[in-house]
Amino acid sequence: MGHQVFSEELVASVVKELQIADLAHATIGEVLLVASRLEQQTGIPFIRMDQGSPGLPANRVGVEAEKAALDRGVGAQYPAADGIPELKREASRFVKAFVDIDISPRACIPTTGSVAASFGAFVITTQCVPGKDKVLFIDPGFPIQKSQLRIIGAKWEQFDIYHYRGEALREKLESYLKQGDIAAIVYSNPNNPAWICLEDSELAIIGELSTRYGVIVLEDMAYFCMDFRQDLGQPWKAPYPPTVARYTDNYILMLSSSKIFSYAGQRMAVACVSDKLFDTHYPALAERYGDSGVFGQTFVASVLYMITSGCTASTQYGYAEMLRAATDGELDFAADVREYARRAERMKKIFTDNGFHIVYDYDVTRPVGDGFFFTVGYGRMSGGELLRELLYYGVSSISLETTGSGQPGVRACTSRMREELYPLMEERMKAFRLDHPLN
Repeated sequence: MGHQVFSEELVASVVKELQIADLAHATIGEVLLVASRLEQQTGIPFIRMDQGSPGLPANRVGVEAEKAALDRGVGAQYPAADGIPELKREASRFVKAFVDIDISPRACIPTTGSVAASFGAFVITTQCVPGKDKVLFIDPGFPIQKSQLRIIGAKWEQFDIYHYRGEALREKLESYLKQGDIAAIVYSNPNNPAWICLEDSELAIIGELSTRYGVIVLEDMAYFCMDFRQDLGQPWKAPYPPTVARYTDNYILMLSSSKIFSYAGQRMAVACVSDKLFDTHYPALAERYGDSGVFGQTFVASVLYMITSGCTASTQYGYAEMLRAATDGELDFAADVREYARRAERMKKIFTDNGFHIVYDYDVTRPVGDGFFFTVGYGRMSGGELLRELLYYGVSSISLETTGSGQPGVRACTSRMREELYPLMEERMKAFRLDHPLN
């Protein structure tokens, strides 16, 4: 091809050197390695759209509070298994202020990032009721969660929501739930990788069916209040982000500090369990763990504690202070992260101006918003082909196939985009289009 930045031979040699079995199905980590190695070898900058790592500075309020906690000596003591009281209280207030849902402090459990929250939740939900041991993924989704199920040996079902938006979701979901072996449903909202947002009508369906079939919903709110099409993120004021918690008592909300406060390096989140679920007694849990069999207590003491034995004490104080400042109206996290939407808008335009199309382009009633992620396709190329071809032009991404999507295309992340890279990206995508004429 005439205009490639990196030759096919060079990319192939790096893939071989890194022992990556199949570039088309490479994980985020593998793509990251390839891009870094190519940059290292040639000195040519890559446009990094692979890893969803924050591209904004860590929130100062959290940094200062964490430093102060260390100075007070909290590093010398083990934190309580269920988290420090300050964080539990502020998480409860935050959920009330920003989602308008009541969850008591005792049921807000700090975890080492939402990755630990989902891992613990997969363990416990698949053990509550004998025979109910599968997880259902409303895909596309976060590939790591399926890897977690591989570790614990749990099975899963999955479907791509692309063709099942709105009322069509009911029949599709029910076809799995009526088998009787689904323990939990998991999805992210806004969605990683597609940035689609489940609307209230869809969450009502999920909530209603989860109650009817006794299924626990794991709602990953990693990109909390980042649907910038409406003015979310004002404490104690509507509109509130949509959540399944309005429609069922069978839920765990996972609230991470990584994106909304750019606190990813500190690995801190809260799993907010509905009070009703927290108090539910499961004989199978009592038998397995020799404890009370009460969901909340088992989740904290017999599952999460075994995975990370609590969370870094100082970071809990940092997160508590960020949540407090947001709840008290001193910190506008939604305004801070709006930068991602501005980047997405510019990046999408460069792609669509050069023959690409947005893959997940619509929610039920309106076009998908701009935010942390978006999805692009090109002509009839498969996701794996497009991932590989884009690498030759110095752009890294991940194939939608690895996220449980049935659509051809790649996921793009806006977090590492910088001002000086836009002209470079434009130039490279023009070259891509010249080398790949669409008929």
